[in-house]
Parts: sequence; structure tokens; C-alpha cells
Amino acid sequence: MRIHAIFGGIGSFAVKFRWFVLVAWIIAAVAVPRALPSLSSVTQGNNANFLPASAPSEHALKLAGPLGGTTLTPVSVAAASTQGALTAADQAWLAQLEQDLGKVSTVVKVRDLGRSPDGQAAQFQVLSNVSQGGAGNGPNTLVKNLRDTIARDKPPAGLSVHLAGAIAINVDQQSKSGSTDSQIQLLSIIFIIGLLLLVFRALLAPLVTLIPAVLAVTISGPLVAEAAHHGLKVSPLAQILLIVLVLGAGTDYGLFLVFRVRENLRAGLDKRQAVVAAVERVGESITFSAATVVAALLSLLAATFEFYSNLGIPLAIGIVVMLLAGLTLLPALLAIFGRAVFWPSKTRAGTGKAGVWGRVAVRIVSRPAPTLIAGLVVFGGLAVAVTANTPAGFGGQTNAPSGTDSATGTAILSAHFPNTSANPTNIIYTLRQSAWNDLPALETAGHQLAASGLFTSVTGPLNPNGGTLTPAQLTALHNQLGAPQLLPATPPAGTALSPLAYQLYRATALYISPDGRTVQFETGLKAGDPSTTPAMNAIPAVRTEAASVMRSLGASDYGVGGEAPAIYDISSISNSDLATVIPIAIVVIGFLLALVMRSLVAPLYLIVSVGLSYLAALGLSVLVFIKIAGDGGLVFFLPFLMFVFLLALGEDYNILVMSRIREEAQRLPLREAVSKALVATGTTVTSAGLVLGGTFSVFAIVGAQQGSTQFRDVGAGLALGVLMDTFLVRTLLVPSTVVLLGRWNWWPSAMSRSGASGAAGGTGISGDDDPSLSRAGAG
Repeated sequence: MRIHAIFGGIGSFAVKFRWFVLVAWIIAAVAVPRALPSLSSVTQGNNANFLPASAPSEHALKLAGPLGGTTLTPVSVAAASTQGALTAADQAWLAQLEQDLGKVSTVVKVRDLGRSPDGQAAQFQVLSNVSQGGAGNGPNTLVKNLRDTIARDKPPAGLSVHLAGAIAINVDQQSKSGSTDSQIQLLSIIFIIGLLLLVFRALLAPLVTLIPAVLAVTISGPLVAEAAHHGLKVSPLAQILLIVLVLGAGTDYGLFLVFRVRENLRAGLDKRQAVVAAVERVGESITFSAATVVAALLSLLAATFEFYSNLGIPLAIGIVVMLLAGLTLLPALLAIFGRAVFWPSKTRAGTGKAGVWGRVAVRIVSRPAPTLIAGLVVFGGLAVAVTANTPAGFGGQTNAPSGTDSATGTAILSAHFPNTSANPTNIIYTLRQSAWNDLPALETAGHQLAASGLFTSVTGPLNPNGGTLTPAQLTALHNQLGAPQLLPATPPAGTALSPLAYQLYRATALYISPDGRTVQFETGLKAGDPSTTPAMNAIPAVRTEAASVMRSLGASDYGVGGEAPAIYDISSISNSDLATVIPIAIVVIGFLLALVMRSLVAPLYLIVSVGLSYLAALGLSVLVFIKIAGDGGLVFFLPFLMFVFLLALGEDYNILVMSRIREEAQRLPLREAVSKALVATGTTVTSAGLVLGGTFSVFAIVGAQQGSTQFRDVGAGLALGVLMDTFLVRTLLVPSTVVLLGRWNWWPSAMSRSGASGAAGGTGISGDDDPSLSRAGAG
């Protein structure tokens, strides 16, 4: 066939120019990381940065602009004395620090948010014109410069000064994830090499199989980082999934080819003919397997949540690079090393045995109906557990890594300022007239919010930083001192006010905008921490209450911002995107399957098998994480990612198995063709599934060790799905269905009319004249 000739030509090129191909890839692996930025420098850990502008929480952020400027990036600075109240020397040093921070590059202004009620801590807000969620080193450089300024000013003895807030946390998280991805990559490589040593029982085969995947990871990371400098947003999850997916899927593609090369060597071909013939036959399967993964990933572009739409491109880049390496570098390596790749295992003609997959194949082709029914019952039972799933409350802000500067700064805010200062849920109102004209209305609004029963605390203009002011007192202070945003850190000479009253009034700058038309209340949710599922579920009631207060206040607009509202919006958009992306992915992958299968029937049950596998794996995840581990729910993006990944990766194995069945069915009765194909591909599929499931398991274990429930859930969920798909769906359910459907598998191609006997034209060099030669792994 023409397509086999194309891949045969690719294989011949890689074999003939093997040393040139090898040197070219080595040069690329060295030059690309040197010329382009690192991937860890462009990740952004705040999922709210990916929300569309139409999201209600984004609307709230826009309304809050007059209170601090949404176009500027805020970084909190927290200072606390370990020896009691701040001294005069501490106050003087803090005043100097405020000036020095204002001189840092990209800093537009520094806001003094006042002192804590206990007098032991101070809080500043640095506002910079660097992009808050953007790619590049802007936020990293800003945080480094701020920390350097603090260190250079040398805080007085007993004064602890640290950065806090989303930007500082994100920078520290980037630094940590940089080491995390290195750890995952190293452990994944060790696991894959160990597993392949057992599978091949050879010394060089694991390394030759893995080298293209490692080089693909090395090259694709900087390519994605360069794309991030041109507007692509990259999450820490995308950064780590790129490593896991390329190493796992890349090794799978390598196994497809290496097993076929060994099979050809055992059929008597010389080392170069064996490689060319393998690429000719398996190249199509590898290419269409990669194409299904890329198609599934690019279907994410239809999502409105940029966390998803921007996730597909980085991973697709990695798969494309891996495909190029698999079709050029791997054949070149196999041609260079020849039979030595498989030493000390046997590759001479006539070696190999059917082993366990021969016995499995006999049972399947003799009892296809019971096998299929049993599988449907098991998978259907697990799928029922999906109804117990509730989305988990991970979303907006990334927690500060333990032991970091931002973790200490967050702890200072929590210890010395009201609880809402650390992670508040903000209720913002746009007023029709200046708040200074009707402060009693703000007092009433605060009381109405507090009486709703939804909040543990409500902090606003009349009770800033834990103190209390009456409307009359606040009016008098405003008349006496003017706008609170313009006041210095210490009372000017001659000010007849207590330091407490002065600091309380300065703190109202956080709650009333300079023009008085925008006000906000910081609240603590009674439902729990804003990052939890109960807090997320409380947001509709909070928004309803905020709307009621808006009408009582006579405001023209309102918004509810913070982590919990962002999580709620993320979850809602995620569910909507799932309903949009799934049909697109199914249609695109179904089209690719129809091309490679030359059939309209086979793609239908292959996609149904993936859907059933997905629901069963999701149900098993619910049982493990919710019913057994007691978690409040699954991380919000797990169902989405599981479907896309299992659809794409599951079809990889479908393509390999079904292509081989189709190849054998051109010259054998169907039952014999299925039996022989299972013997030939059984070890390949199970080895590939163990590699991919193992790399996802490494991801899960490292995530659990570092306290990241989202990484743990995603890694474990995908590992469970891949392993179930490998050991049950591809090797049991799909072959059973093929046997039951008979020649209708290939409708409307010529094979559906010619029956299950061999077709004219043959299949080229396959090396499969003896079924025993198809055994690729250990018996």
C-alpha cells in the first residue's frame, strides 16, 4: 500500500543516514535549551489567571480597580516584631523601607496598609506594572528585587519582614515545581529503565527505547517556554504533565517499534532490513496514535477556560517532537546497534514463544461472548460510582510552599491581622454617590451582611484592622485628615489624635476608594476555608446576599471576589467546557480511527470502549479518594483530563491491536487473526501500559509526598485508567468484540465483503509466518 511505502521510505532514510540523524538530534538537544528559556520560568500557578473576562469573579476584580488598580500587580509585604510592639526604631526603619521599595524597578507605588491591632505588625502593598500572570521573568525579577531590597536595608533585630500574597507564592511555587519536575523526570526514567530491563531481559534495549523520549522532553520544554513568551499561558500542571506524557507515551511508541524489530530479527531479517520493515508496518500505527493524542489535546482549544485551552498546545508540542524522534532517531539507534540492542536475549531466527498471551488468545477467541459480558458488568459497576462524585474545591490561589519566604509572610498576616486579611472573600460595591456622604448606609450594609449567617466576620470601612469606628467618628476623621490614601505612616506633628485612631483611619484606604464611589467588605466564610468544597458551594448564597445588600445600599453594581468565587466559576466553566470538548474530541478521533481502520464500524465500538473505560476509572477514583480516603471531592479538572487523556492514549493501544488484527485478517480466518495479533501485541500493549501507568504513578507519589492533592489525584486517576484500559479493555473486551462482529468490523471496506480469508496483495514483510514468532516479551 502507498502509506506503507511512505513509512518504508522514512525508515530507509533513518537507517541509511543513521549517524547524521543521531548527531542532528544531539545538537538539537544541546542547542535548544541553551537558546530558549526554561519552562519553569514561565509557569503561573494561579488558576484564576485563566478565567475569561466574563466570569463573575473577574467582574468583581474589575470593580475593585479603584481600590488599588487591577492593571497593577500587587505584592504584600508583612513585617512583625518578635519582641512585642513595634518600637520607634522599627517604625523609622519601616518608613525608610517603604521609600526604598518604591525605588525598585517596575514598582509604581507602595501603599502602607497600616499596623495590626496588637501593634506588633505592619503591612505594605507594593504595586508594580509587571504582568501579574504573564510569562517571562517579570514577576520573578520583581520578587527577587523586593527581597534583595529588604535584605539590603537590614531589618532591626527582632523585626521579621517577608513577602506574601499570590505573586510571591507563585514565584516560590515555580521554584519548587522546578525541582519537582526534575524529581518526577528522574524517578520516571529510573522506573521505565527498570521495567524495560525486566521486559526485554536485555541491557541496551531499555536505553535505546528511552533515549528518544528523554531528548524529546529536553527539546519540547524550551519550545513551550518560547511559546509562552508569545502569549501562551503555562500552568505548573502542564509543565509536569509534559514530562510525564512525553516520557510515557514516547516510551510506548518506542516499544511499538522495538518489539516489531525484534520480531523481524527472529523471522530471519538482517538488522537493517528488520528496522526498515518495522517502520514500514508500525510507522502508521505510531503516527496515527500520536495524531489521536494531538487531536484530543487540540480539541481543548474549544474550551473557554484558558487553563484547558492553553493546556493542549504545550502537550501537543511535546507529542509532535516525540513523534519525529520516534520515526527518525529510534530507527537510527536500532540500525547502529543491531542485534546488540537485545543482548543477551535471543534474536536468532525461530526463537520466541507464545507464552501467556497465547493462552489468553485461545480463551478469548473460543469464548468471546462471556468475556465481553463479564467485562461490561465489571466496568458498568465501577461506572455507577461516578454518581457519588462532587467537584473538589481546588482553584484560585496556590498555597505557599512550606519553609519559604512567602509562607512566613502569610503566617504573619494570619497571626497579626484579621483572619480575612490572609485570604478574604471580598464583596465590592459601586455606589451612585460618594460613600462619605452616607456612612450610616455602609454601617447598615455591614450589619446586614453579618446578620446573614454566611460569614464568620465582616470587615469594612467602619472596623478596619480589627478596630471600630462609628460613622460620626469616621466622618470627623475624614474632615480633619482628608483622604486616607495620602496620609504618612506616622501622625504628622501637631495631630491631636491617638496613634490607634490615626492608624485605623489610614487602614480605611483599603475599603473606600479615593473618589468614595467604590467600597468593599472583606469577609470570612462560615462554610470554611475558601479553598474547600463547602466554601465553593456557598458562593451562590453569598452572591444572592450581596445582591440583596446592593439594593438596600442603593449601589449600581456589585461583585464577589476571592478564592472561593474563583473556584466556583472555574468549576462551572469546567463543566460547561466538558460538554463542549468531549463531542469535538470524539468526532475528530473517530475520523482518524476510520482512516487507519478503513472502517466505519470499528471506530464506533472502539470509542465506546474508551468511554466505558473512562467512566469505570472515574468511578474507581471516586471510591478511592472520596469513599475510602474521605476527601471532599475530586479535583475539579480530573474528570476533564481523564477523559481527554484516556480517549487519546486508549486509542493508541486500539490502533496498535486493531491494525495488527486487520493485517493478519488479510490472509487468515478472523479467529486465527485475532489470536495471532494478540500474541504479537499482547506484551507490547501490557508493557506500554505499565510504562505509562507507572509514570503517572510516579507523578501521583511525588505529588502526595509534597502535599499536592491535585497532582496526587491526577496522577493516580490517570494511572488507574491506563492500567484498567491496558489489562482489560484492549486485551480482552476489544478482541472479544472483533470476534463477535466478524467481517462487519471492516465495513464498508473490501475486507467486509471478502470475508475473513486472506486478501490479494499480501501484507509485505511482516515476519509472522509462524505464530510463535510473534511473542515479543518474556514467557
